[in-house]
Amino acid sequence: MIKYFYDKEADVFYFSDGTPRTSDETIEAGGDVLMRVSSRTKRLRGFTILNASRRTQSAKIPASLPFSLVATA
Repeated sequence: MIKYFYDKEADVFYFSDGTPRTSDETIEAGGDVLMRVSSRTKRLRGFTILNASRRTQSAKIPASLPFSLVATA
């Protein structure tokens, strides 16, 4: 189950599949996006969007992310 949280004060949006682990690796994906990847399986476990409100303030259209979410079985 994907969990998400927006920290308005920090302007950061967190998405997580499970609880973060100290063994997870953080990878800068560019565009103020950080990915959290399992060091063992190399699977994406979550991501963080920095400066989240800027995505909608500068554009007069709904915000878009630099990736797509795809449901898996």
